[in-house]
Amino acid sequence: MRRVKADLSTGWPGARRMVRIRVIVTGLTALFLLAGRPQRAQAEALTVAPLTFAIASNVLDKPAGETALQHLLNAIGQERNTSFIVYDGDLKGETEPCRDSLYDTRQQIFDSARKPVVLLPGGNDWASCGLAQAGSYDPVERLDFIRQLFFGDSSSLGQAPMNVIRESDVARFRPFRENVRWQTEGVAFIGLNAPAPNNHYLTAGGRNGEFEDRSVANAFWLEHAVETARRSEMRAVVVILQGDPDFARYERRDRFAWLHFSRGDTSRDGFLELKRSLVKAAELFRGPVIVIHMSDTPIPRGFRIDQPLRNDKGTVVANLTRIAIGLKKPQSQWLEVESDFAWRPPFRVRVRDVIVRPRAPDQASAPTMPGSSPTPSSAPSPSSSSSPSSLPGVENETPGPSSFFQQMQPVQPTQQMQQTAPALQPDTGTSASSVPPILNLNSPANLPPILPVPASSASGTGQ
Repeated sequence: MRRVKADLSTGWPGARRMVRIRVIVTGLTALFLLAGRPQRAQAEALTVAPLTFAIASNVLDKPAGETALQHLLNAIGQERNTSFIVYDGDLKGETEPCRDSLYDTRQQIFDSARKPVVLLPGGNDWASCGLAQAGSYDPVERLDFIRQLFFGDSSSLGQAPMNVIRESDVARFRPFRENVRWQTEGVAFIGLNAPAPNNHYLTAGGRNGEFEDRSVANAFWLEHAVETARRSEMRAVVVILQGDPDFARYERRDRFAWLHFSRGDTSRDGFLELKRSLVKAAELFRGPVIVIHMSDTPIPRGFRIDQPLRNDKGTVVANLTRIAIGLKKPQSQWLEVESDFAWRPPFRVRVRDVIVRPRAPDQASAPTMPGSSPTPSSAPSPSSSSSPSSLPGVENETPGPSSFFQQMQPVQPTQQMQQTAPALQPDTGTSASSVPPILNLNSPANLPPILPVPASSASGTGQ
């Protein structure tokens, strides 16, 4: 370096040219590196395989639902691209007796599924067992029973179970086997026991022990799973629970709440702690957080997508999106969620229908599916009603009112709402499997992670 400086001071032209060449090479190298970053980011996104999973719920509302569940599981089992099924609660109807034999029978149905089945408990599965119509059982005892029956090991249900991680692996939360998490294809999944109605919060006097202990366990598990997802560099987090948290109702923290006298308020929000944990989780993860839960009432299109959660300042949590499921015919419908990180945004959602198809004459010798009695079809054909034997399948004709891709607009605070596009786009006549979600490059930064996808002229057939 000293010799170069001496030569430069004497005006040696060779040294000057050498320095210029080094500067030019360094600049070009930096430009190439900067230009290659978007390509590398896109290549990394393409290395994560697309993911499709199914969500069903409330199929077993009466004894006749067992046959419907078999048809539903068989239909989803024919979908090659579907990786697993999440059954989001209600193994039984509210007034069905909570007998051991009933749970045993329905556990066998889930174990017969071709796809892995992750089960989350619902309110009718244990919380409502104290009703006289359900046998006046102890709800906590029934919860312990289904924990041992359905969540005894670190695997899902089904003929080909997948490995999952349960909260019972943590010594402090050994009883909470139903809380679960797993990761696949860049997405971290978290399942929580938070049932309807009102998260089993009891208004009777004394300590609400079951609710309080489970609330602590849920908060820990959610924070632990989200932190694990962040460190594992997951692209998105999906939280699934059964009860409706009523996101429109949020309560800011009151610094002087301890000074207020208790008036026996029966409207206490049983999901308050969970909503605060979700706000914290969204702040910690930063990426897309999807919360999926059941709706107490049917939804016209089968589900609703919005961004209803607010923090203590009243600001909408921009990276958290809610999918509320309210299928019109839960015995013959399921929700299909697709994720592909080559898309922007990476998720799309639609409702799928089970159709009981008549068996062709040349298929008379084919093996019958479990549960031979047909279930009510969401779009029955004239021949299906006259055929004594039928097989469950999925819709493969022109999509009906429940077979469509969700059209979604950015969710803004009420005072900032503007004129938005119509809910449905015109039919493009293009296959849905080949059309990625639309990306608006000029969209604001707080767009939800699920955006419009054109409806197709023909829905997937599981080929």
